Amino acid sequence: MVTFRVPSGPLRADASVPGDKSLSHRALILAGMAAGVSRVEGAGPGEDVAATRRGLEALGVAFDGDLVSSAGIEGWTTPPGPIDAGNSATTLRLMAGALAGRPFRATLVGDASLMRRPMGRLVAPLAALGASVEVSPSGGPPVTVGGATLHGAHVRVPVASAQVRSAAALAALQAVGPSTITSPPGFRDHTERWLEAIGLGRRLSEVDFLVRPGPIPPAVWEVPGDLSSASFLLAAAALRPGSQVTVRNVTLNPGRTGFLDVLEAAGARVERRPTGLAHGDPVGDVTVAGRQIRPVRVSGVLAVRTLDELLLVALLGAAATGESVVSGAAELRVKESDRAAAAVGLVRSLGGEAAELPDGFTIAGRGGLAGGEVDARGDHRLAMAAAVAAVISPRGVSVRGFEAAAVSWPGFAEPLEALWS
Repeated sequence: MVTFRVPSGPLRADASVPGDKSLSHRALILAGMAAGVSRVEGAGPGEDVAATRRGLEALGVAFDGDLVSSAGIEGWTTPPGPIDAGNSATTLRLMAGALAGRPFRATLVGDASLMRRPMGRLVAPLAALGASVEVSPSGGPPVTVGGATLHGAHVRVPVASAQVRSAAALAALQAVGPSTITSPPGFRDHTERWLEAIGLGRRLSEVDFLVRPGPIPPAVWEVPGDLSSASFLLAAAALRPGSQVTVRNVTLNPGRTGFLDVLEAAGARVERRPTGLAHGDPVGDVTVAGRQIRPVRVSGVLAVRTLDELLLVALLGAAATGESVVSGAAELRVKESDRAAAAVGLVRSLGGEAAELPDGFTIAGRGGLAGGEVDARGDHRLAMAAAVAAVISPRGVSVRGFEAAAVSWPGFAEPLEALWS
């Protein structure tokens, strides 16, 4: 149990955050698919990213600090047993795509939480390319892929899922002939920007992407800071009027900045300063200044773009006076935990009023929370959001199972509490 106390004054910080988790997975996998030595700089330190590294090692890829040495995907070897993705759905889905074109069969599994998550959505997109994909009768892991020759195709992904689109793209790189991938809007397009930057893809429209099959060249992959992790520090600033927090060198991919839009709608002052591109993906600095919070309504594409930060939206709603509503976010139900239920439970356990919707939740804001105890239930984002809730909880917040935060940000408590000083 870790306890966080309400700060005595405004929060001030100029902070950096760990390497972006989503981009770290992609950089490691692309480096592992390339023949030769690549460098991945700034990869995230969390357990999810470590799971991707271990999965690649099981296929014969070698790591030495930032250096990644591989015989290329054509030289990947049959793993000695199932590849364990731990808690990381990104590891499992992207590795399934990369393995779909290999001549051997490989099975991917995960921890108890991951084994409950939906993987059936991989089947149709990968099968369109000719892949052989098996999932459990429930539609979850184990996922077994490989042993088929892939061909170019038009691939339809029924949900705005960056992970499924990326899995299809990684498989399509190994196909005979080009492929196009399409889905509803709102997804993160990191993989597609990176493939375009190395000449293996082209954007056809907002939702359509062309993949040109071919070998991935060895490269230096620079991973910027994780905006989803930064959002916890930025939310703390927004919740405390008079506060100001800056985070440096984070991804500003449009699919990742939904929470910044929500902060602005809630009344916080948000300044975004682009500083450059990393493989076609925008990066920059973000400053948030806290003001009086007002209720928000989050739905549609904005809900998709804010999916990983909706627990923080619940805290914004609790800090406001009036009703806040999140809808169009049914995907919350199948994250590491049922995060719609988790958002409601978080607010209620700290003395607030909230209710579930089939595809989201409502928060009856009362200008803050009282405080109390929260069980993280193994969900890293719930653990971190509960800690941030101390900013608006006079009695403080005790988090049971706070160690789950290490999935994405080991040592998160220190930079958060540093905002207090």
